[in-house]
Amino acid sequence: MKTSKQVLIILITIAVTIFAVLVILNLGLGEKKIEKRIETLYTVEDPQFLRTMGVMLGPPVIPGNAGLTLLNGDQIFPAMLKAIKEARKTISFETYIYWEGDIGKQFADALAQRARAGVKIHVLLDWVGSGKIADNYLQEMQAAGIEVRRYNRPAWYKFGRLNNRDHRKILVVDGKIGFTGGVGIADKWSGHAQDEDHWRDTHFRLEGPAVAQMQAAFHDNWVEVTGVVLHGEAYYPQIGPVGPLNAQVFVSSPGGGGESMQLMYMLSIAASAKTIRLSAAYFVPDELAISTIEAALARGVKVQMILLGPVNDAEVVRTASRASWGRLLQAGAEIYEYQPTLFHCKVMVVDEVWTSVGSTNFDNRSFSINDEANLNIYDRDFAREQIRVFDDDLKKSRRITLQDWEARPWTEKLWEKTLAPLTSQL
Repeated sequence: MKTSKQVLIILITIAVTIFAVLVILNLGLGEKKIEKRIETLYTVEDPQFLRTMGVMLGPPVIPGNAGLTLLNGDQIFPAMLKAIKEARKTISFETYIYWEGDIGKQFADALAQRARAGVKIHVLLDWVGSGKIADNYLQEMQAAGIEVRRYNRPAWYKFGRLNNRDHRKILVVDGKIGFTGGVGIADKWSGHAQDEDHWRDTHFRLEGPAVAQMQAAFHDNWVEVTGVVLHGEAYYPQIGPVGPLNAQVFVSSPGGGGESMQLMYMLSIAASAKTIRLSAAYFVPDELAISTIEAALARGVKVQMILLGPVNDAEVVRTASRASWGRLLQAGAEIYEYQPTLFHCKVMVVDEVWTSVGSTNFDNRSFSINDEANLNIYDRDFAREQIRVFDDDLKKSRRITLQDWEARPWTEKLWEKTLAPLTSQL
């Protein structure tokens, strides 16, 4: 007969085993990743590229859209708030970061006012990312009749999904106007990136047929959280051509199509023939990404990257990123660190014609674990506009040479090795 001490040991062992299994499940949330470098069979300017993107990622690249580039909070927040205040039928709003502060209050007030005017409003917030939201904002919105839901509330019985966050940033008004990019709803994004307390970011306003794809991207997670289907003319109106842009909005998540975001980036890099410009807040490439970029450099493609600099909110991620730069620098990549403030942009421009923007960081967390959404635009004038923005950011960035990288302190190198096993989660 077992003693009480033996029973206790058995129970503790069982508990530890269960916990360990849940941790493994949580850390291995993503689907099986692409492992082999994608072969270069065509360029971005070959019609086959758009056919491939439209078939492999889901929705097609469709013409007739108009896009507006918004830089930093001084341009981003007024444009979003104006669209909200002019809403007549519906607002679909999904965001990762929503914090207490002046910006958060402005959004809560604007949304509540339109809800009281009869607009149907659906707000989806990530539970972790919106952890700093003021309770009275939620109360104000709910009292006005807004449906507010939180994505993936932490609970012991679903610990295996705790690592999965809704990182999408989507606002759709009346099914006709859409916004996406990197911005969060917080005072840190206000201003014009003028100092360390005001961050650098880019967001985009979209009109045209592709807005329906953005609405569908919101709907993807709304159904997952609520089980409620939003449809009809108020959400998906008939939209005719309004501009010259070919555009596509698609989503990725570990529950379905988790590889699509990684696939989009790798296909774009593999199809590059001239230039790649990458603005990446968080850049932690795996072996596949490094080898794909190396192959592009070997083809003669000029690769320039602007990454998070000394002002940052994730020094661990920055350290893990720097550990991966050696091979890229040796192969000829130009790597720059943004200096004035935290750099939060997520924009890639390939061969001055193909642009991808949205919520996705260049790391395994975005590629495999988070729920993400990106807007892709195939248009030379739009791409050139993003290049002008990139070049302006480049002037405020410090280039890191191979010699700089090799001369980094031994303490940093040791820390890199310590972090190596965790890079899949960063």
